[in-house]
Amino acid sequence: MRTLSGVLKEQYGEKLYKLSLSSGCTCPVRDGTISKDGCTFCSAGGSGEFSVPFLPIEEQITLAKKNAAGKHAGSYIAYFQSYTNTYGDPSRLRELYTAAISFPEIRILSLGTRPDCLGDEMMELLIDLNRIKPVWVELGLQTIHEETAQRIGRGYPLSVYEEAIQKLKSAGITVIVHMIFSLPGESEEMMLESMRYLCDPSHRPDGVKLQMLNILKGSQMEEEYRNEPFPLLSQDTYTSLIVKAIQILPVDMVLHRMTGDGPKQLLVAPTWVCNKKAVLNEINRKLRALPVNPLR
Repeated sequence: MRTLSGVLKEQYGEKLYKLSLSSGCTCPVRDGTISKDGCTFCSAGGSGEFSVPFLPIEEQITLAKKNAAGKHAGSYIAYFQSYTNTYGDPSRLRELYTAAISFPEIRILSLGTRPDCLGDEMMELLIDLNRIKPVWVELGLQTIHEETAQRIGRGYPLSVYEEAIQKLKSAGITVIVHMIFSLPGESEEMMLESMRYLCDPSHRPDGVKLQMLNILKGSQMEEEYRNEPFPLLSQDTYTSLIVKAIQILPVDMVLHRMTGDGPKQLLVAPTWVCNKKAVLNEINRKLRALPVNPLR
């Protein structure tokens, strides 16, 4: 597999830092369109706790760049992560996203969303934006298993994802898929089956984000976990699974993330995810122990 940092350095000659921004969108599994509860693993902030407040986009970018001061000062990815960033008035979102990519230092627009929120008008918008600067669409698939999807309240069947990725790829838009390991009820084989599914050319993304399940305060899953605790992967098991996943996935797929580091103040379990550096070091150590390291 190819690493994101390596690909970006090839294409832009430098590292691109993500600016976590807010679109002011909500989500159909929160506003009553599909349900009012949201996905059970999602926090009250829509998994965007590191995003700046919803302000005029110029102020957001200025604030996000200040937050990044000392880490990077050059080119950026405008990253709209929280909630569903193609779920809203297309004319408002056109104005917002066009303004975001008008900044010369913004090189890529990345939008986190759901496969069931890509109607014709929104697709037209994404295609238009992609003509100006590269657009990445990040789809929260999490698992291919329908029973798990129902348990976590994902709100759409796998067929909807397949239709969405074919539509996006046909439009020439880069697609990144989020997958979560250790969802309740899933065996190791089920998780690896999800990895093998991503290899199918008919619904293969350009990139993937892999993450351990985080039980966060305020989520429905926190209540479920406290009432009827279910097993969570240990650090050793998780890092070994990541190595197996990397060996399964296509060599030309881009690995965007091997682990996550959610807000410590919200984390209930597992506590080992807080030490992201240690987790990454363990994964890289296990990769180096292979006869051939699959990461490029």
